[in-house]
Amino acid sequence: MATVEASSHAPTPLLKDELDIVIPTIRNLDFLEMWRPFFEPYHLIIVQDGDPSKTINVPDGFDYELYNRNDINRILGPKASCISFKDSACRCFGYMVSKKKYIFTIDDDCFVAKDPSGKLINALEQHIKNILSPSTPHFFNTLYDPYRDGADFVRGYPFSLREGVKTAVSHGLWLNIPDYDAPTQLVKPLERNTRYVDAVLTIPKGTLFPMCGMNLAFDRELIGPAMYFGLMGDGQPIGRYDDMWAGWCTKVICDHLGLGVKTGLPYIWHSKASNPFVNLKKEYKGIFWQEEIIPFFQSAVLPKDCTSVQKCYLELSKQVKEKLSQVDPYFDKLADAMVTWIEAWDELNPDGANSAKLPNGNA
Repeated sequence: MATVEASSHAPTPLLKDELDIVIPTIRNLDFLEMWRPFFEPYHLIIVQDGDPSKTINVPDGFDYELYNRNDINRILGPKASCISFKDSACRCFGYMVSKKKYIFTIDDDCFVAKDPSGKLINALEQHIKNILSPSTPHFFNTLYDPYRDGADFVRGYPFSLREGVKTAVSHGLWLNIPDYDAPTQLVKPLERNTRYVDAVLTIPKGTLFPMCGMNLAFDRELIGPAMYFGLMGDGQPIGRYDDMWAGWCTKVICDHLGLGVKTGLPYIWHSKASNPFVNLKKEYKGIFWQEEIIPFFQSAVLPKDCTSVQKCYLELSKQVKEKLSQVDPYFDKLADAMVTWIEAWDELNPDGANSAKLPNGNA
């Protein structure tokens, strides 16, 4: 950080003191060298999964704090049961302990991509642009994001809706290895995503989407308590649905509170495909369950008195227990963990808990 700040000519990076980068990992973070020009000015929160006695090496020059399972247990006590073990879902602990307004999270197998002209893509900068400009969930603009340079609202777009709403989530995409489920991986083992689509879209109100956590940014003050990545991994009957669960909960709550979710740019380069046979074991039950989970979220209605993210999330947990526990007893346990997550969040974020009680999450 000192070397970056020492340059009197370097412009101050966007949201330098308002954003944390959260990275879950089980290995040395050599991949940060490629991201150094873009990440070095920011604070990193590294959540070490797996064996806490293993030493994770972080390249010199980065400002970071690192938490392993022992730290999670020490900080949360009995409530640590809501944080997954041996699964990248543990990243959400980083969201909880952050004290910043914004979060960007990325996986350690994601590298810097290039746009069609060959220029390196500053994914973080694009996420910040997405988050700081409004969303348009109530009426679709056929020129996509009207707030980008070179675009605007098209003819026929209601003027009463052109102010848009606050953006809570920016969901980025991936070149090279696409984020496929195990069956698709098995039938398309050589498929690579080479299509760079220069577009950012607001996901319409009432429409769910599959949220991927490997290239994601969000406004922690607006939606943070909903970004719980569930119970996955060790001791659980399911994996690889952590970000999906968070995405479905978050979208329902954003729709209720009048917040926006964007998807599209920026791209990262996803470097390696995970083992499809291992993935199939993790996803097997989820592939069946999602056929009932998704209709549940599509029909979920939150009462008007749910005016904060916490209230919305606790209401969702009740509905999960009531309706999805019939699908499998796992959802009974997950609903309890959702409540524990909110209790732990409010304990660590007493000020944030108060500010989130306003409809738009502003202090």
